[in-house]
Amino acid sequence: MPEFDKKITVTAALLLALTIGLGAFGAHGLEKLVDAEAIATFNTGVRYQMYHSLGLLVLGFAAAIPKSTRKWVFRFFIFGILFFSGSIYVLSLKSLLSFSVSFLGPVTPLGGLLFIVGWLRLAYGLLTINRG
Repeated sequence: MPEFDKKITVTAALLLALTIGLGAFGAHGLEKLVDAEAIATFNTGVRYQMYHSLGLLVLGFAAAIPKSTRKWVFRFFIFGILFFSGSIYVLSLKSLLSFSVSFLGPVTPLGGLLFIVGWLRLAYGLLTINRG
């Protein structure tokens, strides 16, 4: 059996299932609750969560990528999903909430930065594979 990272692949599979559920909620459950702009914003969170969950799935099966690289990319992507997509989900539903969520505004770009750092860490890890 080929080597793979069970923690990363299982986490990715669970995140992908969650992403499909959130996407369905955004497509079918939100139209009566929020305006079209909020739905579009929510869908941006779903899209980025999907991209990075798929990236994690590939990462988990890529045994050629050093373990340290996989570990760091996993961390950056997980926190990116939480901060970027998570804050977008809450911000898009702000009209339904009885409290202010404006404090989440700066969290979204931080999540985006974590995605970028994750991809850069992956690139660095790939570039240095054969530098024993």
